[in-house]
Amino acid sequence: MEPRLTADLRGLLVFLIFLSTGSSENDTDLSFCGTWRHGGGPLSLNVNLSTGCSGISISADHSSLSVNGLITAQCRRSQVIPLQQLGLDALQETAFCLYWEPLLDQLKLQVGGRNLSLCWPASLQGSCCTHLSHGANTPEAAYGIANGRVKGDTITDKIMTAYMFTGQPIDCKALCDEESQGSTQVNMTMSSDVSNMEHPCARRSEVDMKEDFRGYNVTAPVTKGTTSTTSTTTVHLPLALKRAAKKTNRVVCTFFKNNSLFQEGHTEVRILDDVVGISVENEVIADLSEPIRIEFHHAVIPKLHLRTCVSWDTRKDPLLVNWLKDGCKTRQKGATHTECLCNHLTYFTVLVQLEPRPVRHLLALTAITSLGCAVSVISCVALIVFLCRKRRSKEQSVPIHLGLAVALGLLNLLFFFTAVLANAGGESVCVWVGAGLHYTLLSSFTWMGVEVFHTFWLVHMVFSPSPKPYVWNLVGFALPAVPVVVLAAVGDVYGLREVVPSDDVSNPYRMCWMKNTHKALLAHYFTNMTVLVVLVVSGIVMLFLVYREIRTRDEWRQNRVAFLSIWGLSCLFGTSWGLTFLDFGPLSDAVLFLSCILNSFQGFLLMLRFYMLDWMRQQAGGSALGSSSTGSTRQHMLQPPEKS
Repeated sequence: MEPRLTADLRGLLVFLIFLSTGSSENDTDLSFCGTWRHGGGPLSLNVNLSTGCSGISISADHSSLSVNGLITAQCRRSQVIPLQQLGLDALQETAFCLYWEPLLDQLKLQVGGRNLSLCWPASLQGSCCTHLSHGANTPEAAYGIANGRVKGDTITDKIMTAYMFTGQPIDCKALCDEESQGSTQVNMTMSSDVSNMEHPCARRSEVDMKEDFRGYNVTAPVTKGTTSTTSTTTVHLPLALKRAAKKTNRVVCTFFKNNSLFQEGHTEVRILDDVVGISVENEVIADLSEPIRIEFHHAVIPKLHLRTCVSWDTRKDPLLVNWLKDGCKTRQKGATHTECLCNHLTYFTVLVQLEPRPVRHLLALTAITSLGCAVSVISCVALIVFLCRKRRSKEQSVPIHLGLAVALGLLNLLFFFTAVLANAGGESVCVWVGAGLHYTLLSSFTWMGVEVFHTFWLVHMVFSPSPKPYVWNLVGFALPAVPVVVLAAVGDVYGLREVVPSDDVSNPYRMCWMKNTHKALLAHYFTNMTVLVVLVVSGIVMLFLVYREIRTRDEWRQNRVAFLSIWGLSCLFGTSWGLTFLDFGPLSDAVLFLSCILNSFQGFLLMLRFYMLDWMRQQAGGSALGSSSTGSTRQHMLQPPEKS
């Protein structure tokens, strides 16, 4: 009797626990998680979804994870997705979670840390498939789903081949009203901020574009249970939309509030609470002659935080939420009002930068840079003419100086016109101009490095002949082209770049350069910053070696010669670019202006150096200083002293 009594008590306890967890709140959505035990081969995701409400199954084997069922109101998808394309590693096991939101007809899968949208959020439908319950168990296997859990509660820790859930249809509107009241009551108990609660369903407005249609304003319906009496979002549909729609005249505007799907994958930016989906059934509409105007009213956003209107093109990125600013323009109308002008139909919202990162004094820095680049281009042309006339001399450094002058001249010329080309040509032109600007920058750095190496050669390898000029040309002009060609072939590196000023974040400075992407940022650090570190360190070391070598010479005791030598060699070696690494702390503004002046006027300073040395040579009238040196006192002073 005692064992039987114990078993009865155990069964009663389980039954009571089931009643306490299940009857108090009948869950409308589904959150199922587990660990997929698989082999090491290529992995795939099989999706087969149809409309209905019979249920859904999640199964797995050694190479595939499958989601099948009739559970949606309007979403249909039949697809085999190779998981390697999503950057997932083929390990022995992969954690995943499946989330179903019946009121939004939304199904998403989190697998290997990536969030895949299997069914996009939609407006409120007539019938919802909800109250999903776990079905019959499936056989155990070596490969399958381990540690199956529903909303954190473990079903079993064994490896099962599949989990099945059956659903019940229910009226969506009644369920939405019930969930809205429940969410509001809970939120009033926990917090006074209603806007931070994720609303359980989306509101939908339909517009028939009739013959007399001349434009129409659609306002977001006020959510029942909220205290707000003003619309947070307004959409203006232009006449151009009716002309572009060929098959139907019905436009659907869906208003989402605090949907967590749209926020995923963002750490440095935040999506507004409001998202608008605009669509015309069975049609793809883009490049409207008159843009759709969407007005978002939101909480106060500080002036230094950049706001950008963005859209998610589900045709290009059907699985992963990817917000892009292509096709949209942003107008800031105060701290609580942002207007978006977009020429296509999809999901729209406003992207807010969490950390303020605008550039201070951008207008002044741009003016200084433009003036410096213009002066440097003219100076480099004059210097090239000067050095070409001196090529008859046998000094080995003339071809090197000439290569540096050509590279700097091209760099300053492209940088001077980069803003004009960005505004006139846009993204297509900026791909080529950005690559050219990157090449000339690397070529200039390389020629500065050649100057450092050639000086080292004169100091420590006096009796060895210098390499031929064609060797320097290959190093200075051909070598920098290699990383540029590789990055251009990889793609998504060069293009249009926007620099935001601190005094007007709504009016960014447009230029052709590397794009603001993770791939371009890696390319910048691996090419530009790496080369710059090597150049600056080697240049400083070389200046020290030159100083140690010639400090005891009679010529060095002349102050103007000493100053001109160090200053001139600094121009050749590019050590002024090292100020880039000092742009921090209380002196950052001063360092930024100093770096801008020295680097943009480098071509002018280089020309000034050569002309002053030539003038000093003529004034010396054939003295030691006036030896046959076209470049500087460098080659003469670096020769070993004569023995008495």
